[in-house]
Amino acid sequence: MTDALHTLTATELISAYRAGSLSPVDVTQAVLAHIDRCEPVLCATYALDADAALAMARASEARWRAGQPITANGACIDGVPVTIKENIATRGVPVPLGTAATDLVPAAQDAPPAARLREAGAVFIAKTTMPEFGMLSSGLSSFHALARNPWNPAMNPGGSSAGAGAAGAAGYGPLHIGTDIGGSVRLPAAWCGLVGLKPSLGRVPIDPPYMGRCAGPMTRTAADAALMMAVLAQPDARDHMSLPPATIDWLDLDRLDLRGLRLGLLLDAGCGMPADPSVIAATQAAARRFEAAGATVEPLRPWMTPELLAGMDRFWRIRSGCDLQAMPPERRDRVLPIVRTWAEGGLGFSGEQAFAAYSQALAIRATTVAATQAFDYVLSPVSPNTAFPAEWAYPTNDVQRAMDHIGFTVPFSMSEQPAVSVGCGYDPHGVPIGLQIAGRRFDDLGVLRMAHAFERLRPAQRPWPMAVPVPA
Repeated sequence: MTDALHTLTATELISAYRAGSLSPVDVTQAVLAHIDRCEPVLCATYALDADAALAMARASEARWRAGQPITANGACIDGVPVTIKENIATRGVPVPLGTAATDLVPAAQDAPPAARLREAGAVFIAKTTMPEFGMLSSGLSSFHALARNPWNPAMNPGGSSAGAGAAGAAGYGPLHIGTDIGGSVRLPAAWCGLVGLKPSLGRVPIDPPYMGRCAGPMTRTAADAALMMAVLAQPDARDHMSLPPATIDWLDLDRLDLRGLRLGLLLDAGCGMPADPSVIAATQAAARRFEAAGATVEPLRPWMTPELLAGMDRFWRIRSGCDLQAMPPERRDRVLPIVRTWAEGGLGFSGEQAFAAYSQALAIRATTVAATQAFDYVLSPVSPNTAFPAEWAYPTNDVQRAMDHIGFTVPFSMSEQPAVSVGCGYDPHGVPIGLQIAGRRFDDLGVLRMAHAFERLRPAQRPWPMAVPVPA
């Protein structure tokens, strides 16, 4: 049993803690031992502090023995191991943002998601790695070692929540949190076989907030993601874009009748990379399962265009280029060349051109809401591509096509609608393929219910990676 403790879900752990059959200390020790075995290959963690984790576990163990575990918003994760993406500040730990160009200053306080997890008694195992400034859909970084995919370490875990994706698939405990502004939770969740939720903007307070920027759970099951949301979706005044408090029964995942639901099926993003045939086949197979369960599935025409995607790319380049220009030259020189090339491609535009690029983000929002409003939920691939080499920065590995893989994910980031990734197949490299389920704005519980329903509809999944081979 001890060897398998790192594989247990959060819901299983809480049941075992409540029954007295497991201790948070035993579980934490098992997770730390498993990380020791895997990290030489996966390189998913940053600032791992075993002593601090065990101290948190002992405090939790004492609460459970006293019959006083912490419950937050009707949910309990007291004593459950959690990892936190390194750009979500935790007090006392520097936030390098995946780059050697950052001055390493310890964070003064927890960012909102970390604060909620700490208050709930979760055991902080480690921060997880991210690529350079979060600008890549991979684990490539000038500060962290290269993160790899546990399903096939020669392949990419995705990004920018790269370490979180790898940690979740490898079994570094059950709960992981990433951030997403164009797909950075959903993409690694898809390629690592996890449930990854990008909530409605503002549902999970974050600091600093920004247009489209969300924090969300990355877990092995929809039930664990819902458990995590019950803790994370609580108010924090530091996020001036946060939603007002809402009464949501996050743990009520079964109250969804698929009969009569109207689902849109989007197989063509309308821009970027064409979808791989295996991705199309896996998405269509998922849609047929919903249809067999009583839902109505209708084809949905693409609304994104190359011009909209190019405008989004230009806007992000302009923003990032300005950030790099503000750095002292000696720090700027530490930035990965491919990221610097991409960001500096945003310099030199006029104010009128910058405003036009920003306006494309608003156009994406308007067209996405209009295209999806008639449907209860929209099914699509998470990404058009299958696995790609770990050393690549993007699925294209072409800086001029850096955003060609986000045509399915970025629309729902700009429209502020919830969208979840859930595994729906495997590619020829043995790496998972993700199904995206998007809902109307504020229907975060609905998309988790859909993911939970699909977990029951899909065929049996392959076992999670248990051993990590040396990459070829």
